[in-house]
Amino acid sequence: QVQLVESGGGLVQAGGSLRLSCAASGSIFSINAMGWYRQAPGKQRELVAAITSGGSTNYADSVNGRFTISRDNAKNTVNLEMNSLKPEDTAVYYCNAEVTYNVPQAMGGLTQLWYEFWGRGTQVTVSS
Repeated sequence: QVQLVESGGGLVQAGGSLRLSCAASGSIFSINAMGWYRQAPGKQRELVAAITSGGSTNYADSVNGRFTISRDNAKNTVNLEMNSLKPEDTAVYYCNAEVTYNVPQAMGGLTQLWYEFWGRGTQVTVSS
């Protein structure tokens, strides 16, 4: 199938920067939107930023102007550059991808299925 692996989380002081990366691997046919979500303790998971295969982006109001999402379609990777971090940015950050992937058929050949995959998450902690 498909796996998403995040990296780049950690502990940073308020005002600092971090860069998150996510790599998708497996039987990928194509990837539509990729994005980053976050979930703070006691809160619901929320969209942070998303990017389509064509490069259109969407940001949560709380991070607009501070975070930048980018992707490399050839490498199936998506990055999140986070600047001017605030304590309220503290959360587990999850990579998300809408993937069309290949599935072998019993009689030979491949068929494609669509699914929304998630990474396991990476912790970002911003100290005040």
